[in-house]
Amino acid sequence: MTQPVGPPSRVRVTGPPRRRPPAGRTSDIDAGTRLGGVYMRSLLREQLRLAVGVLLVMGSTIGLLPLVFYLAPGLSDVRLLGLPLGWLLLGVVVYPTLVLLGWGYVRRAERNERDFAEILSEADR
Repeated sequence: MTQPVGPPSRVRVTGPPRRRPPAGRTSDIDAGTRLGGVYMRSLLREQLRLAVGVLLVMGSTIGLLPLVFYLAPGLSDVRLLGLPLGWLLLGVVVYPTLVLLGWGYVRRAERNERDFAEILSEADR
C-alpha cells in the first residue's frame, strides 16, 4: 500500500512547552473553594498594588509636567540643544521613562506570579 504524496500537514508552533504547576492547591482554585479564593485574592491584591504604584509614579512624574510648565511659564523659553525644554522632556525623556516603568512592572508582576506558584507548590508538600 502506498502513501499519498503531497505536502506535509501544517503544525502550529507556539513556543516551548511550559511546565504545568503541580495539581493540588490549583484544584482548590479551579474548584472555587474558600482556600482557593484566599490564594487568588492575595495574588490579585498584590498585582493591583503593583499597578497602582506604577500609575502613581507615572502620574507624579510625567503627569505633572504640564502643570509644571503652567506654573512656571518661564520654562517654555528655556532651550537646550536648540530645542524648547518642553519638547525635549515630552519627546525624548518621556518615552525611555515609560519603557523603564513598563519593564519594571512586567518584571515585578512575573515575580509575583512565580512567588504565587511557589506558595502553591510548597502547600502541596
